Amino acid sequence: MRWMSFLFRSRRPPSVEQRARQLIAAIDAGGLPLNAAIVNDIARALGLDVSSRANLQDTIARIRAAVQRLPP
Repeated sequence: MRWMSFLFRSRRPPSVEQRARQLIAAIDAGGLPLNAAIVNDIARALGLDVSSRANLQDTIARIRAAVQRLPP
């Protein structure tokens, strides 16, 4: 019966900081972000002003700098 509690347990979505760190870790591991809207959403949630026409690499660099400023 304990395994059923695992199925119905509510999970909290990751925080903005966790999403940003996961994005940077995935990129550092060789991944490519396929959806620019998700990257822009993370950047905006971190408080960065991002144009929808901004270069994706520039936005990722700004997110990387913002993550480095966050406390560990």
